[in-house]
Amino acid sequence: MRPVLPPWSGTLAAKAAAFITVMCCALAALLGVLVHVQVTNQTVGQARDQALQRLAQATERYEAGDTLRRGAGVDPPELPGELRDLAVAGDRGTMVAEREGRPTMWAAGPVDGERALAVAVDYSQQARTIEGLDRAILWSSGLAIGATLLVGAFAVTRVTRRLHTTALVARRISAGDLDARVNDPRTGPRTGPRTGPHTGPRTGPHTGPRTGSRRKAGPQDEVAAVAAALDSMAASLQGKLLAEQRFTADVAHELRTPLTGLHAAAELLPPGRPTELVRDRVAALRTLTEDLLEISRLDTGRERVELDTEQLGPLAERAVRAAGNGTEVRVVRDVSVETDRRRLERVLGNLVANAHKHGRGPVVLTVDGPVVTVRDHGDGFPEYLVAHGPQRFRTEGGTRGHGLGLTIARGQAEVLGARLEFANAPEGGAVATLKLAAE
Repeated sequence: MRPVLPPWSGTLAAKAAAFITVMCCALAALLGVLVHVQVTNQTVGQARDQALQRLAQATERYEAGDTLRRGAGVDPPELPGELRDLAVAGDRGTMVAEREGRPTMWAAGPVDGERALAVAVDYSQQARTIEGLDRAILWSSGLAIGATLLVGAFAVTRVTRRLHTTALVARRISAGDLDARVNDPRTGPRTGPRTGPHTGPRTGPHTGPRTGSRRKAGPQDEVAAVAAALDSMAASLQGKLLAEQRFTADVAHELRTPLTGLHAAAELLPPGRPTELVRDRVAALRTLTEDLLEISRLDTGRERVELDTEQLGPLAERAVRAAGNGTEVRVVRDVSVETDRRRLERVLGNLVANAHKHGRGPVVLTVDGPVVTVRDHGDGFPEYLVAHGPQRFRTEGGTRGHGLGLTIARGQAEVLGARLEFANAPEGGAVATLKLAAE
């Protein structure tokens, strides 16, 4: 079973900090060991040379019959046993050992057969030098690691902050705010006044050229390349969306005048089946044109609501009666909502009409507090609609289309500040859920 790590351990800053710490510790340990070994070898070598030199002098004095100086003697009791055995065997050697509680460098050599002549040199100063060096290595390594972590954290934080800003702008673009831009200063000359996440309300799509101060670009890094690509993608999407919105509005306005004339001409035709067919098609075209005009108004983002307090249950019943298609209304729990009655009736009417047109009965509208659901018992919504929401004129398999009704319903719901969700019931049928804000 894999251990469960805390959420912060997955962040880039935490991983970078861990990597920097491990590398700094490894480098400090390597350098510390190298310096310690080098200085220790040098210090011990000097002490050994000094001890062997004194051993040679003591050997000359012993062989000349002179009195040995202090620190020299034959078979001293403090002499380490290993060094004594080496001297008795006929070799000279040195060893660091304790003598009267002080570190001492011993040197010993053979004299008079199986006896050992030894000298003791105080090693305290060299031991203190090595201990001081080790402490200095530890302190300097700690300071170096701390300073490196601070500098690394500062650098990584700047990168992660830019990545966070880029991700936030990407989420805003996904939510529909195509005006959002990263405008990373390293991507080149600025294209607008925005430098970070937008905190104010949107007032409509941006149709004019962006203007603002131009800043000299620094060297471009990978984060800046991602930010530039995101800004370019957002600008491209915005241009295509604005072109689509303008086309929709232009088509609707251009169709309105000839359709008005066509409707008037159809009313002058003599009664009969052909006249009924013509009038029916003209009425369908007029409805489509009005829907396109409504969508173009929603696209501008300048729709304003006229709020009033309404009882949700009676309002839903009025909307169903206006649709006139035999929908069952169930009020589980009625509440008062502050909403625009006309727009809410439009949303509910479109949901009910879509359920009858593309689903199968019975169609049930349920009011449960501020949540309204419209359920049919047909084949359910297409997968693309459940995953991405309604799309204008899209058909599934060339035969199933959902027109503009659901698109208008979602647009009006957004104007009301409500959330409209689409799903399929486990036992079959489409379910549209409208969540309003209760008083």
